Amino acid sequence: MIEILETATDYISGLYTLPWILVGFIVTIVFSKVIGEEIVNKIMKKLGLVILYVFVPLLLFRIFLGVDFRGNEIAFTILCFIIFTLMYLLAYLFALSKTKKLEITGQDKTDYIKTVLTNQGRSSAFIGGAMLAIPQWSIYAALYMSIGAIFLFAAIPYILSYLHKKEIKKQNNNSKIKALPWYLKLYPWYLLCFAFAAIILHRNIGLSLQSFGTNGSTIFTFFTQLTIPMALYYVGAGIHPHDLKIQELKKLFSMKYKNKDHWPWVRNIFTLTVLITPVLTLVFLLPPFIFGLIPNPWFSVIIINSILPITSTNMFLIPYGINKKVTALSVTWTTIVCVPIVVLLITGLDILLQ
Repeated sequence: MIEILETATDYISGLYTLPWILVGFIVTIVFSKVIGEEIVNKIMKKLGLVILYVFVPLLLFRIFLGVDFRGNEIAFTILCFIIFTLMYLLAYLFALSKTKKLEITGQDKTDYIKTVLTNQGRSSAFIGGAMLAIPQWSIYAALYMSIGAIFLFAAIPYILSYLHKKEIKKQNNNSKIKALPWYLKLYPWYLLCFAFAAIILHRNIGLSLQSFGTNGSTIFTFFTQLTIPMALYYVGAGIHPHDLKIQELKKLFSMKYKNKDHWPWVRNIFTLTVLITPVLTLVFLLPPFIFGLIPNPWFSVIIINSILPITSTNMFLIPYGINKKVTALSVTWTTIVCVPIVVLLITGLDILLQ
């Protein structure tokens, strides 16, 4: 049995996991026709929470069991906070400039800025999890994922809530929004507890993966490694076939649009995600990397994460006033375009920067 798990673990690691996106896409189509799309969506929503609350934390716990968290890890954490701050600042300035170009005013302007800002959140816990399977990247990928969760589920909802309160005050309205659910507000701190627990246990009592014994470590590794194919399956399930039409593709890349149409919003968010953010991140990191100030794993993890597709968990932030249709289409199309790019980057950087 243990030998079977050891062999199976090799096939749910690294690039072997990426086909699960296609599996999730196909299986979801079949199940939607058999039991209905609404039921499938409810199941996938629950699966997403199971992945976030059970599998991802345990995977981080396993990874951090071998980390002392000293100078390198602290420096990388600081760099990640800087990168995320710059990414969201870029999104805000980009949105502000586009409201003038598209002549978006009033409430639409506020909604547009909130939508663009929110959709700078990326799939670090899902597609980005593929980097956890590469030993030299795993610690830094896990740190990046944890910090990303703080921004996505703590900082951004706070900003959205602040903006909403300003809107209500202007309108002299006493209405309230349904805030981010408590379990998602709790999530970044819950996630960090597993990382801190692993670091403290490793440093103070020497606990490591080997402490579980040969059989125990094999079983624990296999269980936590299931996180990555499950997450990628979830990503594939979130791609809606009705969005994958040639006509929709033409709307995405066409320069002809009407101001009242949602496609200009989608197009701008798509451009920010696929082109502007990764290019500026590369420009920011390349000089220190060339001069040896940034190690190869740091450079690889941040560059790949900069072009990850938009995370579907942004849909939880709809009550804060972001545009639902624009967000859904942005998630779908950045996933379709960015995943092949991410596969190439993981493969290429893993080979080139050995």
